[in-house]
Amino acid sequence: MKNCGDPGDLVWYSLSDNPKRKLPGTAEVIEQADGHKIGINTHRANKLVAEALTQGLVSELNEYGNWRSEVKVGNSRLDFCGTSEDGAVCFVEVKSLTLHEGDGLGCFPDAVTERGQKHLKELMELVNQGVSAALLFCVQHSAITEARPADHIDPVYGRLLREAVQAGVKVLAYKVDFKTDSSELVSPVPVVLS
Repeated sequence: MKNCGDPGDLVWYSLSDNPKRKLPGTAEVIEQADGHKIGINTHRANKLVAEALTQGLVSELNEYGNWRSEVKVGNSRLDFCGTSEDGAVCFVEVKSLTLHEGDGLGCFPDAVTERGQKHLKELMELVNQGVSAALLFCVQHSAITEARPADHIDPVYGRLLREAVQAGVKVLAYKVDFKTDSSELVSPVPVVLS
């Protein structure tokens, strides 16, 4: 998780009383000296998106409901599948976006991701079969105001992301509002592909 913290930054963490855990605490958020917050628990992204989908906070996907998670597609699983009233389905893959490159620019991925490339190909294949599909960036850095592909890190992912948009995959980004007692997706962030 490139550029997510410096010595002296505050770390927000949660505690668990589960005796099977190796450690009782989980690092959740880093609060930088400038006050910006970064969600570093990548598992939290899917939980935040699940809550937002069921509460209708992702307006572009509001026609779908009855969201199921970890739905098998091909040789892997996509994060969510929702169904509309007329029986149409939409598959959604979630990616946690934390890499802030300055001036509000958020980039994904922060490392080469063959798994992410595979997910984009699967989403395109679904659209080619007449099924709706979306990629949703869960923006977990309070300084980010726009999302872009990190072509300088993974040019193949950037190319596939643009191909996916051309094929009809919806690409969305929603920002997390971090609070000490809860966090939630609150607002869309523009996705810039040029």
